Amino acid sequence: MTQLVVLALALLAAGAVVGLLAGLFGVGGGTVVVPILYQVFVWLGVPDDLRMPLCAGTSLALIIPTSIASFTTHRRAASIDAVLLRQWILPVVAGVLAGTLLARYAPAAVFKAVFVLIALATAARLSFPERLPKFGHDVPKPFVAPYGLIIGASASLIGIGGGLLSNMVMTLHGRAIHQAVATSSGVGVMVSLPGALGYMAAGWDKTGLPPYSIGFVSIVAVLLLMPASLATAKLGARLAHIVSKRRLEVAFAVYLLLVSGQFCASLAIA
Repeated sequence: MTQLVVLALALLAAGAVVGLLAGLFGVGGGTVVVPILYQVFVWLGVPDDLRMPLCAGTSLALIIPTSIASFTTHRRAASIDAVLLRQWILPVVAGVLAGTLLARYAPAAVFKAVFVLIALATAARLSFPERLPKFGHDVPKPFVAPYGLIIGASASLIGIGGGLLSNMVMTLHGRAIHQAVATSSGVGVMVSLPGALGYMAAGWDKTGLPPYSIGFVSIVAVLLLMPASLATAKLGARLAHIVSKRRLEVAFAVYLLLVSGQFCASLAIA
């Protein structure tokens, strides 16, 4: 009973952090939730070959309400690039569906390594904006669909909302960090909903999953994490519009460095 109480409290605390990150940085918070879920599923005795897909699917299911809450708040502040967001709908969703199919077979280490490289590149750009080149002041039309496919596939494979990559793409092409954060909250909605449904279908016939799981989504974990994440998502979005541009860039860079260290540690252990 004590272990269950500690577990529930840990998941509630993680949910609060997830919601805050979703609103503040326009990311779904999957980079926080997935490592925690991994340890939870180790404790529950989930087989190794099911653990990572279960973490990713459960994370994406959790991201659905937090991304919607964050997106709603950012939309009211009129900071979202609605045109780019509409152009990304089809390629992002297509990438997500492809990612959910590949997730069962692709080595986790490969995607973690790619994630670390992208995160470090983005952190460097945010930390030294004057020293690094910018590729124009808009996302070129021929690159919109490929960017969307990459964002959707990569995000769904590792159970994140896609905000990390869409932030990188937009800032790389000269967009302001506030607009990148706000628009990325919409990308989180595009990734999380089809991603969670895809993982449910992908794990539908699997045995060895925890009780009350629908495919690769643990309903129990989602219900424990969700209340706190919803409570803090709007707070994070409000803070994003109060904090200065430079402070938000530095804070996001620190966040990316922490996430990179987390992934590097997991790769070293593996």
